[in-house]
Amino acid sequence: MALEWVVLGYAAAAEAIMVLLLTIPGLDGLRRGLTAVTRNLLKPFLSVVPFCLFLLMDIYWKYETRPSCEGDSCTPSEHLRHQKSIMKSQRNALLIASALIFYWLLYSITHLVVRIEQLNQRVERLKNRD
Repeated sequence: MALEWVVLGYAAAAEAIMVLLLTIPGLDGLRRGLTAVTRNLLKPFLSVVPFCLFLLMDIYWKYETRPSCEGDSCTPSEHLRHQKSIMKSQRNALLIASALIFYWLLYSITHLVVRIEQLNQRVERLKNRD
């Protein structure tokens, strides 16, 4: 299962970098090309949503089937393994949340940048008319 988490981490990182590049001021020349690339990548990146849901179900299943280790019923090594399992589940849930949030941000920001470009073109046409 480690490969799935690596893929999700890379997808979240790519989304974060694209959000950052779209929102940094002063990159007007680069923004038009980056907007086109981002618009083309939004549909493939949509596959992150069902993938995250699958991984979330995996976390839930592992949580439900994990043996309980409370009190004096387990050895210290079992208790440590139990705690590590909980921490990994929390880390993975945070990764899922960040991937979904970055996708939503990327979609919203790309939509706004495209809308701003359209409005700027409309303003230029109105200026040239007069």
